[in-house]
Amino acid sequence: MLAPFTWNIRVYYEDTDAGGIVFYANYLKYFERARTEWLRAADVHQHDLAIDQKIMFVVKSSALEYHAPAKMDDELELNTAVIKLGQASLHFLQEIWCGQTLLTTARIKIGCVSTETIRPCAIPAEILKKIQVAHSPLI
Repeated sequence: MLAPFTWNIRVYYEDTDAGGIVFYANYLKYFERARTEWLRAADVHQHDLAIDQKIMFVVKSSALEYHAPAKMDDELELNTAVIKLGQASLHFLQEIWCGQTLLTTARIKIGCVSTETIRPCAIPAEILKKIQVAHSPLI
């Protein structure tokens, strides 16, 4: 398992529903942004991957469990960790916290695909290396 990565966001009015809580689908957006920042922290930029290497990461599956609601102006902590690193996929465990309260848990699998065929392909070795160096647990 690679070391967890933390990224903070604030809930804005546009994120909430008529009841004043974060609309359930927006948690997927938060998790997507956290994974993007996780990649950025490893000096992996998705636009560059698509242009230079002709690959992209796509979500293959997602499973979310909602524990408590987030509300407007809450500051959220998003934790992202890889629980399985495959040849062409990454399995993430992600959590959203507000203070000491766990709000949402997600298990998300992403796959590496060719931009030309949209078929699975191996994650390039140099990308795997960047990920492992940037997110390896401190010993």
